[in-house]
Amino acid sequence: MAATAQMPTTGAAIASRRILRLALGTALSMGFSQLVNWPLSFIAAVFTMFMLAVPLPAPTLKSGLKFVLALVIPAYAGMLLLPFLMHARWSGILLVTMALFGSFYYSARGGSPVMGMFMTLGLTMVVTVGSVSADVMLIIVNSLAVGAASGVAFVVIAHTLLPDLPPPTSATASARPPPAKPSLESARQNAFRSLAVVLPIVIIFLFIDSSISYIVVMIKVASMGQQATAQVTRAMGRQQLESTLWGGIGAIIAFQVMNIWPSLLLFCLLIGLACLVYGKRIFQGAGMHLKGSMWSYALLTMIILVTPAVTNMQGEGNATAAFYARFLLFIIIAVYGTLSVAIFDTFWPAGKSKQTAPET
Repeated sequence: MAATAQMPTTGAAIASRRILRLALGTALSMGFSQLVNWPLSFIAAVFTMFMLAVPLPAPTLKSGLKFVLALVIPAYAGMLLLPFLMHARWSGILLVTMALFGSFYYSARGGSPVMGMFMTLGLTMVVTVGSVSADVMLIIVNSLAVGAASGVAFVVIAHTLLPDLPPPTSATASARPPPAKPSLESARQNAFRSLAVVLPIVIIFLFIDSSISYIVVMIKVASMGQQATAQVTRAMGRQQLESTLWGGIGAIIAFQVMNIWPSLLLFCLLIGLACLVYGKRIFQGAGMHLKGSMWSYALLTMIILVTPAVTNMQGEGNATAAFYARFLLFIIIAVYGTLSVAIFDTFWPAGKSKQTAPET
């Protein structure tokens, strides 16, 4: 009787610990990155948040190195595509297509969604920026490497300050069996769906001279591609739009508060508060909420939307206009992603074979 009565409390305690860890680690990472202020420094907080928004154990040195390499290797490998993108663009686009499909297929086959996100992000950001300026690309790649290492470090710090609680005693007995590995057919279909969402936007940015200014947008595009590898395709198309809207609402509130009192301390507190609010809808019990993936992408959207605007508040009018213009672009991209998923599933409906995609 006592053990039975204790289980809900223990599950709630586990979720509360993860939510607090998410808020603490992301806020500390954001504060450190803004104090150091290297190019694209806020990427470190994005990585910290994304890794803490999944119920993973504390990363070891080996697993942390894997996360960093998952981002850095595709990013540096993208440099090899520059001659093709500059002198034989369509051949380069074909190579980029194959590389993106590989990163999506890795996630669709049951690979770590964090690793998949890192690989996709490294490819999309470097390829679109590198096609405009090789010098800027080197700066971006180095910043990504530093940001990834810093992000992993703050994940370790957060786990050290708030270690995992022991699981409920009866958790192993009542736990569901591990999900079956998706079939090859389902994995290929999900990977092609993600490719249908991301590739057209990447190609557009390859032909835009100002794509350097859209680095934040490429983070959103990469996250949409990973969202599209999920099992429930109709719901996933809708969740792409929902995550953008909920993330945008949080970003607007934070941006308006920062307009009243621009302060790094206040900004870090707002990031921590956002993690607490969104985290309550990400974690549930000893696992994740049913819509935890959508809310984690909403939190990601909020951070990447508000941070560039806050860091560019010196010209207040321009910063405000750029913020809302970026938000509008996010909504347009989310609507496009929703429609592209719907169209893809209309022409290539899901087969009858059962699959289970990993949670984000």
